Amino acid sequence: MLTDIEIAQAAHPKSVQEIARAAGIRDDQYSPYGPSLAKVDAASVLKSSKENGKLILVTAITPTPAGEGKTTVSIGLADAMNRIGNKTMAALREPSMGPVFGLKGGATGGGYAQILPMEDINLHLTGDIHAVGAANNLLAAMLDNHIQQGNELNIDPRRVVWRRCLDINDRQLRNIVSGLGGPASGVPREDGFDITVASEIMAVLCLAEDLPDLKKRLERIICAYTYDGTPVTAGQLHAAGAMAVILKNAIRPNLVQTLEGTPVLVHGGPFANIAHGCSSLIATRTALKLADYTVTEAGFGADLGAEKFLDIKCRLGGLKPDAVVLVCTVRALKMHGGQKKEDLAHPDLNALKAGLSNVLRHADNLQSVFHLPCVAAINLFPTDTEEELSFLQQSLSEHGVDSARCQVWAKGGEGGEELARKVTALCEKENHFTYSYDLSLTPEEKIASIVHKIYRGKEVIFADKAQKQLKDVHRLGLDGLPVCISKTPYSFSDDPSKGGTPEDFTVTVREVLIRTGAGFLVALTGTVLTMPGLPRHPAAEKIDISDDGVVSGLF
Repeated sequence: MLTDIEIAQAAHPKSVQEIARAAGIRDDQYSPYGPSLAKVDAASVLKSSKENGKLILVTAITPTPAGEGKTTVSIGLADAMNRIGNKTMAALREPSMGPVFGLKGGATGGGYAQILPMEDINLHLTGDIHAVGAANNLLAAMLDNHIQQGNELNIDPRRVVWRRCLDINDRQLRNIVSGLGGPASGVPREDGFDITVASEIMAVLCLAEDLPDLKKRLERIICAYTYDGTPVTAGQLHAAGAMAVILKNAIRPNLVQTLEGTPVLVHGGPFANIAHGCSSLIATRTALKLADYTVTEAGFGADLGAEKFLDIKCRLGGLKPDAVVLVCTVRALKMHGGQKKEDLAHPDLNALKAGLSNVLRHADNLQSVFHLPCVAAINLFPTDTEEELSFLQQSLSEHGVDSARCQVWAKGGEGGEELARKVTALCEKENHFTYSYDLSLTPEEKIASIVHKIYRGKEVIFADKAQKQLKDVHRLGLDGLPVCISKTPYSFSDDPSKGGTPEDFTVTVREVLIRTGAGFLVALTGTVLTMPGLPRHPAAEKIDISDDGVVSGLF
């Protein structure tokens, strides 16, 4: 059996000119980056008077650590939609090199539902994520230089809230002391690094409407406080212009293609467990303008990525999904039913029955809380039995959830045609999309609303540090911002050991971070960290390149 990278390397991608023409992008609206990759002038495309197409969101149940194939299904669905005669594009996130060299892997799909060029996309693509890191670290450098050069703004070094970043998992850098070495080397203070995709700059890039909006968002980023508690912004440090220059190409979506030649915009890469987990608003709007149907995805399970896509991205960007695809697998549901991870390849109908509630809860949230039409995509694995699959589909049907078996990993778009037809029908249904909370609520009430409605928790406890930070939120008049909850992706609760569908649990918010550039508040729960670490045996150990430049070990 061929590996993902072997399948990708054996492909014969179309030229970027062919892909652009298929998408309806004029020659003057893109800049090639090699034979099969380009940067798109989204501002030009968005001037079109064409009516927007339909928006399809792909999300998932609570996953196993390896994931359930959500990106693979997204890519295969886009191919399948085109196969049945619907002009379709996909808008997906860029992979961070943290997971690529760590544990989870990349974000280019798998099997015969992949996007190309697979290696380039997984290994920093056109440099967008590095540009985000450079802009982030320029602000950090200018902030520390301001303090060193006389501190005209009266910044309290103990209240610097802007951290440096790096697009590699590195636990050693989570907490450091910088500025050591004497007066010429800066002012000593506690410091630290986040992974680049957790940087507020990434959220700003992904939620900005255009370049002018990007600059405005950069200007209002709060990076420190003065001795009297007044916030200091990037605009006050005169850093926003230079940061925008670094991001001038990064703001343009990347045009790539699937194995079957479907146009795909890959742009932006915030994680859904520590950020808002969606590709850029610019890419989504561009695809909606070009295609009749746009397939996009949100990170991790629907309690994380979909909630943030709907409550943050759709709210701030004026989007309304026409249909939602909920990816589920027999293996993940068996894990939620108590089967051990090492035994998931073995049939266990009792475990599947016990874990069924997880997919039902996610579907209920989508249908009853957000009032969106939903279909379950059962992503097939070779170890699934007919008995297990039949039981799952019958159970979903009995609970009012339609489903389709999905074999895009093995068959490409052909394996997703049943799903594509059901999604097309869903897009024609009227829906009454609503958010899970109202912006008029306090931040505490918004967080509680998500915990009660989406997670089904009983109570929210705010730690002392979070309570102090919330006082700053109230004092600065930022109560009206939406909230982005950072928590484990492996449970509805903030405890990763509580699989299935826990209820009546308590969620503890340990910190509340102000993100005025992005336009939301971040609530940190549990032990979620903004700088991951590498596992005992990282994927990087198996990745190599031959003397003639052929990459191996990349999935």
